Amino acid sequence: MKRATATEEKPFALVPTTREPLSIAVSRQLRQAIVSGKITIGTAMPSEKELGQQLGVGRSTVREALRILQAQGLLSGGDTVSTQRPRVSAEKSMSTAADVMENVLRLGQVPLGDIVELRISLERSMVSLAAKRAQTKPAVLDDAKDALAVMKVKNLDVERFRAADLAFHKGIARATGNAAFPLVMEVLREVISAHLGERLHAVRSSKTAMVELTREHEEILSAIERGKQEKAAALVEDHIREFYLGTERKKATP
Repeated sequence: MKRATATEEKPFALVPTTREPLSIAVSRQLRQAIVSGKITIGTAMPSEKELGQQLGVGRSTVREALRILQAQGLLSGGDTVSTQRPRVSAEKSMSTAADVMENVLRLGQVPLGDIVELRISLERSMVSLAAKRAQTKPAVLDDAKDALAVMKVKNLDVERFRAADLAFHKGIARATGNAAFPLVMEVLREVISAHLGERLHAVRSSKTAMVELTREHEEILSAIERGKQEKAAALVEDHIREFYLGTERKKATP
């Protein structure tokens, strides 16, 4: 009996476990193959015919499964008409995750204040880790410095300032060296980023507000550069809490 080679083995094995639509079962198994790294980013998916043969389902089922994955941001081509096969992509996965998280928070009636408190907890940890790491690897703060330089540009409009603000905090997340922080912060920041724009547009003088926020970012970055972990954590907490909630910590850290 001829032994099957690796190239002859099917890349997926469809095992429906419930009475859910077959397209959902297919999309779930394809998704597992993608997130596990079995199908890597940038890889073109097999044709609908090939996938149908491999999975033992019809082309219409495969087509619907691919659409589900495109809607989830895991495959390219969901927003365009193209004859090219969809590719595994991570470009839209963050915004898609943020949309899902925002829907869950709104449906659960989670107040902005609770989301802000969660962000404060994360960012206090982030700046502390970044401050410790920057003492031996100063270059890890380059992205945050670049973002701060943009904030200092004269006559910067609100939208460009908001983008620079997002870039600053993402830069700090990357500076921690912890791969999970940038991913979590990307989603969390997307959820509340609209509030940043709304607040800047609502204040009497957005220019004055942006100058003050830039100064606060400078102080946070300075504390991180000097390795002042507790100081950086206190500054970032006051920065977030005062802007979004209009309050500061009850006890200031010396």
